[in-house]
Amino acid sequence: MFKALLIFLTILTGAVAQAEPAYWQQEWPRTDFERNSVKSWAEIISGGPGKDGIPALTSPGFHPVAQERRLEPREPVITLALGGQTPRAYPIRYLTWHEIVNDTVGGVPVAVTYCPLCNSAMTFDRRAGGGVLSFGVTGKLRNSDMIMYDHETQSWWQQAIGTGIVGKMTGTELRQLPSWMESWAEFRQANPQGLVMDEPAYNRSYGTNPYRNYDSSKRPFLYSGAPPPHGIAPLERVVRVGDRAWPMTRLARLGTLREAGVEISWTAGQASALDSATIAKGRDIGAIRVRDGRGRDVPHDVLFAFAFHAFWPDGQWMLGR
Repeated sequence: MFKALLIFLTILTGAVAQAEPAYWQQEWPRTDFERNSVKSWAEIISGGPGKDGIPALTSPGFHPVAQERRLEPREPVITLALGGQTPRAYPIRYLTWHEIVNDTVGGVPVAVTYCPLCNSAMTFDRRAGGGVLSFGVTGKLRNSDMIMYDHETQSWWQQAIGTGIVGKMTGTELRQLPSWMESWAEFRQANPQGLVMDEPAYNRSYGTNPYRNYDSSKRPFLYSGAPPPHGIAPLERVVRVGDRAWPMTRLARLGTLREAGVEISWTAGQASALDSATIAKGRDIGAIRVRDGRGRDVPHDVLFAFAFHAFWPDGQWMLGR
């Protein structure tokens, strides 16, 4: 299935991806392309769908954990627990098809984001530039990573780094909030009184994976940058904290690791969302939790090695050798 998608998007991309602002101006008349931090416009290409072709969600509904009937135990969810608020689970089965959820938790406006091509799942505070932003999907990629946009200024934002790269908000950084991916079973056990996001009212094949076998591929989709160093496979998962990256294989071997001021724990039981045709049947890749010396959750990301190398070319690889 993924091979068919790859061929289709490659053909489509070749037809529409002209990397210059003049070509995009009709679709983006309010975007200030004169203000940008892009070294070369050739870095930005179409991922296939156009603006909002992947529809972001806003103000989703939630229901209690006890009422959930769709999720399988090993399915991945993004967990967000802010300031004593009831923890919320955002299932990857929905984020695979929508990539961004604009929500408000305990008065804090948040954007829960997921880029399947980089496996990057990050939550941001939507307050920036003196206001509250709401985010959508541009349909553009840079280093295979999703480029978001805000409706208020039509600026473009790089999801992996949470930073404005084109438009009025160029250089503005979103504050990343602590959230993590874990299995539905883990969330349910830890948060019996928690909330889980409702199924969106869209005609999508929720629970299926349109990127079948992607994370066992030899090369990333729509990425032409350099491979990671140290012989690390481009699609190996790494845990990023700041500008440091720990290979998931090392963490799975150790279980718990205390290094560089953080404690990273790995537990089995979470299915890969990018493996089998059905997300719940993906191979077990385990789940990660990152805490500081006081036991507080630390903002982090679990992304593919090629994406870390692309956005942190001078980053530190924590190989433990």
